[in-house]
Amino acid sequence: MEKKYPTNQKSLIRDTRLEFRRVSGPGGQRRNRKETGVRLHHVPSGIVIVADELASQARNRDVAFLRLKERLTKLNEPTKPRVPTKPTRSSKEKRIDTKYKTTRKKELRRPPHYEI
Repeated sequence: MEKKYPTNQKSLIRDTRLEFRRVSGPGGQRRNRKETGVRLHHVPSGIVIVADELASQARNRDVAFLRLKERLTKLNEPTKPRVPTKPTRSSKEKRIDTKYKTTRKKELRRPPHYEI
């Protein structure tokens, strides 16, 4: 059975370690001096999300929480069970025919065998 992770805002904030860090990129010197990058670590699932595209820490935090919510929603979806199938008769015949042709091709590469 798969784990279900709550995706409401209160649970996400409670279960997530929030870390701010300095990043380079658009925004220039103002951005390089401030810790605008955000890293979220969702402890129950072990997912780590990084958002550092924007020059605003608050906007990066909102983007990171949106990404985390999307990932958890995808994890919460049940997996589709696999339906076992058997190969068709024609696919079996094609596979055997291909093997036969490959064998013939490789036999032709051998040097001729002379009997004395």
